[in-house]
Amino acid sequence: MSLNQKYIGLGNQPNAIRELFAYGQARKAEIGDDKVYDFSIGNPSVPAPQKVADTITELLKEPADVLHGYSQSPGQMGVRQAVAGNIKRRFGIDAQAKHVYMTHGAAAGLAIAINAVALPGEEVITVAPYFCEYKVWTEHAGATLVEVPARAGDFQIDVPAMEAAINEKTAAIIINSPNNPVGSIYSRENLQEFTDMLRRKEEELGRQLFLISDEPYREITYGDEVPYVPCMYADTLVCYSYSKSLSLPGERIGYIYVSDTMENADEVFYAVSGSARDQGYICASVLFQRVVEACVDEPSDVEAYRANRELLTGIMDELGYEYVQPQGAFYLWVKALEDDDVAFCNRAKAHELLLVPSSCFRSKGYARVSYCVGADVIRNSKQAFADLKAEYDA
Repeated sequence: MSLNQKYIGLGNQPNAIRELFAYGQARKAEIGDDKVYDFSIGNPSVPAPQKVADTITELLKEPADVLHGYSQSPGQMGVRQAVAGNIKRRFGIDAQAKHVYMTHGAAAGLAIAINAVALPGEEVITVAPYFCEYKVWTEHAGATLVEVPARAGDFQIDVPAMEAAINEKTAAIIINSPNNPVGSIYSRENLQEFTDMLRRKEEELGRQLFLISDEPYREITYGDEVPYVPCMYADTLVCYSYSKSLSLPGERIGYIYVSDTMENADEVFYAVSGSARDQGYICASVLFQRVVEACVDEPSDVEAYRANRELLTGIMDELGYEYVQPQGAFYLWVKALEDDDVAFCNRAKAHELLLVPSSCFRSKGYARVSYCVGADVIRNSKQAFADLKAEYDA
């Protein structure tokens, strides 16, 4: 029997974040939910808006062959029109439904987009730290992922470093704002400098440089503007998910938008459609396409995350931990108390604190603390954080 050794390797090395989450579930069963402080995974603690539940209830009254039948591969035209309308109302781009592809969440969207625009032997650049699966999806395309560290101090895009990394092999650049794992938002000034540079490099190299904007956290912000990248750079593909904005991570629903400002948007959309077909990512859940169609303008409830952010940073301040103040998403990027972030998180684990080491995001010396949890989890974790710090202060 012959098996694909590459996939055996991937399957035998599961995503470290989900592995830690599974450990937390098992540990809670052993000692009780209230004794484990699981800050491992970005699983929204805010319930979905009531309109989502109401929409599902109404949709379930429809005939089964209508509600549960296949849609067109890119999605039902109604939801694609609704998404395009939302983009037009919010950002002023004359978005067309024909350039919206409904996906099984942002993960499928990113895998599709990368494989649509990158050829074997080419390079895809991203800003480190970054979500670790970018590497898997890039290598599936036969391309190489190139890491450019974020600017020291504020975790903005380091434009000169990015420019130095771009060459004739560069096919695309992935950015993620608000950022997972840091919580930073790329400012308009930073993005303007960056996109101006990309246009210069396109002219210099004589080829398109695609910008893939990974946006599952767009709605989870605390006052800072999140500029819409297609308004600043034509050759952009937006990968969006409703996992965070509508608290539907398990339903896996999102979209790719090929910007209508792109000269060859039709051709790029065909590449997206072909990539999705090649990978089996066609016809996203019809039930949740319909939910999105009805709830596309529903606002996100970020107040619980804002309160959790203040609660957690207050504890960190009191105990003397260093961290990056998050502008968006629901993660706190905390400075590890030793150089080895994996060792630090292992020591935290002994106190039932489940933190993700920054090495999982191709960075050193930090831990990601996911605060999309119940407020009581944060309050009750204070002593564990204090005990952990006391170990290092002793």
